[in-house]
Amino acid sequence: MKQFDSIIIGSGQAGTPLVFSMASKGQKVAFIEKEHLGGTCLNIGCTPTKTYVASARRMWDISQSEALGVDFSGSFKSNIPKIKERKDTLIAKSVKGITSGVENHKNITYYKGTAHFVNDTTIAINGEHITAPKIAINVGGRPFVPAEYKDIPHLTNQTILDLTELPKHLMIIGGSYIGLEFGQIFRRFGSEVTIIERGDRIIKREDEEVSAAIHEFLKEEGINFVVNAKKIEPSYQDDEVTLTINDDTVVQGSHLLLAIGRVPNTDLLQLENTSITTTPRGFIEVDDYCRTHVDGIFALGDCNGKGAFTHTAYNDYQIVEDYIFGDKKRKISDRIPTYGLFVDPPLGRCGMTKAEALQKNIKVLEGRRDMAKIARAKEKGETHGFMSILVDADTRKIIGASILGTGGDEIVTSILNVMYAGKTYDLIKDSVVLHPTVSELIPTSLERLTPLE
Repeated sequence: MKQFDSIIIGSGQAGTPLVFSMASKGQKVAFIEKEHLGGTCLNIGCTPTKTYVASARRMWDISQSEALGVDFSGSFKSNIPKIKERKDTLIAKSVKGITSGVENHKNITYYKGTAHFVNDTTIAINGEHITAPKIAINVGGRPFVPAEYKDIPHLTNQTILDLTELPKHLMIIGGSYIGLEFGQIFRRFGSEVTIIERGDRIIKREDEEVSAAIHEFLKEEGINFVVNAKKIEPSYQDDEVTLTINDDTVVQGSHLLLAIGRVPNTDLLQLENTSITTTPRGFIEVDDYCRTHVDGIFALGDCNGKGAFTHTAYNDYQIVEDYIFGDKKRKISDRIPTYGLFVDPPLGRCGMTKAEALQKNIKVLEGRRDMAKIARAKEKGETHGFMSILVDADTRKIIGASILGTGGDEIVTSILNVMYAGKTYDLIKDSVVLHPTVSELIPTSLERLTPLE
C-alpha cells in the first residue's frame, strides 16, 4: 500500500490550492479527482455561467440602444454554438494550467477516478489502496433531482451548458439563485421562459423587498412566473414536457431545467467505513478549523455545509493551510456571510438581512437609497433596484447590506471591508468618495438612518 504525507480528494477551489501548498512544502501528496480538474466553479459553475451572463448582457445592450439615442437597424440573435465555444475555450485554458501544474510537480501523484474510504486512514482508488496521516475531502456537490423527474427529460445547471440549440420554451423549477440566473440568460438569448417556484415568492432567503424588486424587473423582461406551486406533476409526450401545477395550471415547454437545490457528493465516499459523522442532509460535520471527528481528516468546500460558495471554499483552504502550517488563527466563525445573485442588475449581499437582524432583537437602523434616485444609475439607464445598509443602533457598526442594482456585486465589498475592520458606519459616512459613481451615494444614505420595527 502506497504511503503519502497527504491525500486530497477533489480538485475544487479548496482542494487544488491545498495540494499545491502541501507539495511546495515538500510533502508527497496524492491528488484525486473523479470528473474534471478545477471543480464545479471552473467547469460548470461560476466561470461558464458568467460567460453566458456576459453574452446575454450584450443582447440586452443592443435591445436597449434606441433608448440611449443609438439608432440600430437590422436584426440580431444569439449564436448558441459560438457562445458555448467561447465558454469552453476559457475553461480549457484554466484547466490546462492546473493540469500542467499537477503533472509537472514531482511531489504530486494524480489519480483520476472515484475514491472511497476503506477505513479512517485508507483510501481505495482505481483498485489500489493508499494511506496518509492527513486527508482532505473536497468532493463538492451535485444537482438534486427528485425521483418523479428521473424519467422526464430534464436539464441541470451542468447539462444546460452543453446545449447547442436555443430552447423554444425553457421551464425552470426553482425560483432561487441558479434558476433566476439561467432564466434571465435564456430569456435574453431569445427563449420563452417560465419559472415555477413552490414558495410564495422567489429567493425566499432574501428580504421581501429584494425578492419583489427582482421579480419585477425579470417580469419586465418577459419572464413568466408561477409561485405557490405546491404540487407539480411532470409528464412527457411528443417532445414536450408538461407540468401540471396544483391540479389546475398546465405549462408546456420544450426544455425543463431543474434548479431545486444541490446535494453533497459525500454518499460516494462510503463514510460508513469510517468514524466521520455527517448531518441528516449528508454534510460532513466539522469544527471551526474544518476538522472532522477523525484526527487528521478535514472536510472543505460544499461538502461541509458551511458556505457552498467558491469564496467560502477557498477560505476553507486558507483555514486548513493555516491550521497545518501556520498559527491556527483563521476560523470559519470569523467570516462574514457574503454572496451575490448575478442577474442583471446584480445583487450584492453581506451580513444579515433585515429579517435576521430583527429576529435577533437588534435595534436596527437603515440607510437606503433607490437606484432611480442615483444620478449615475440614471445616466447609465439602469435604475432598477436599491441599496440598503443596516446598522446596529447600539454599536453603530454595520451589520448587513443589500446592494441591488448596477455594480451591486462590486460595491458590496466596500461595505464588507468596513465590517471586517470592526469600524463604525461613520468611517464611510464621513468619507469623500469619487463622483460620479453609484457608490458615492453610500455615505449619503448613511447620513439619515431610519429605525426599523
